[in-house]
This record gives sequence, C-alpha cells and structure tokens, in this order.
Amino acid sequence: MQTITKKSLSVGKFVDTHHVDTVIRNYKQERWVQNSEKIGKEDSLSGWWSIEEMEQFIETAKMYGADGLKFYFGAYDENYQERPEYAGRQTLVMVGTKQKQTTFGVKNKDIYVNTDNGSQILAYNAMALCPPFCGQGEDIDSNEIGITIVDKGENGLVIV
Repeated sequence: MQTITKKSLSVGKFVDTHHVDTVIRNYKQERWVQNSEKIGKEDSLSGWWSIEEMEQFIETAKMYGADGLKFYFGAYDENYQERPEYAGRQTLVMVGTKQKQTTFGVKNKDIYVNTDNGSQILAYNAMALCPPFCGQGEDIDSNEIGITIVDKGENGLVIV
C-alpha cells in the first residue's frame, strides 16, 4: 500500500491580543501618521469583508487551482471616481495563488484566468475602509484593539 502525504502549506499562526495591539500601534506610529499627512486626510486603518464574500472568493480561487491567498497592500488613485471617499487611501487586494517549486525555491505565484477580456488576475478588492467608514459618532470603546494616542508634534495629539 502506498501512502501519500500532503505537505502543509501553513505559515501563519494564531496570535494574542497583545501581539495584535502591538503591531497596530507600531503601524500607526511608524507609518499611518506619515501616510495621512501625505494624502491630506486620515488614511485607512482597517478594511472589512464579510465571511460570506471571503468564502466565495476562496471557493472561486480553489476552482482555479489556488492553494493560498496573497494580500497586496495598495492605494487608490488620488482621483478615484468609483468611490471618491476612498481616493488616496490604502487598501488590500486579495489574490489567489498557487505554490510552485522553481530553481530559486518555492514561490507563491499569482493565478491568472482567461476571461472575455483576456487573461486577468484572480483578485478581490473594494473592502469597507475605516476611515472613512468607522461608525462615526460612536463613543470610543476603551477595549478596542489598537487604540493609540499619536503625537503629531505641532499638530497636537490624535486618538486612533
């Protein structure tokens, strides 16, 4: 009898609240302030997709042979017309990938599919961004992950 062993592709891990709070705080202090100043408004801090749409994308990616997902950091054009409130803000693009062994090692290659418009990357975007959509007018939840006081120098302090 021949046994086929499938190698796990797992690279991530579950993390605790302290880890999440730390990496979010680091991001805010080391990147977010500068990004916001550059675009002239608060940059996005998070984005949201429903589990339903993520599952739908994962199922579609699997149909095309994906064994993983890659998240690309991106930014909308400064004059993005489809959703002007997103203009200039950062986002994530989720892309289906397939692991390949190359002469240079293992690579997670983006998947392209044939469409009526030619070969197109298998990708998903347009998440609900915060800002601008963060439940404006709500009280700040002191238990919220990543609440940080950022010193903007002469521009004062901001709680994000």
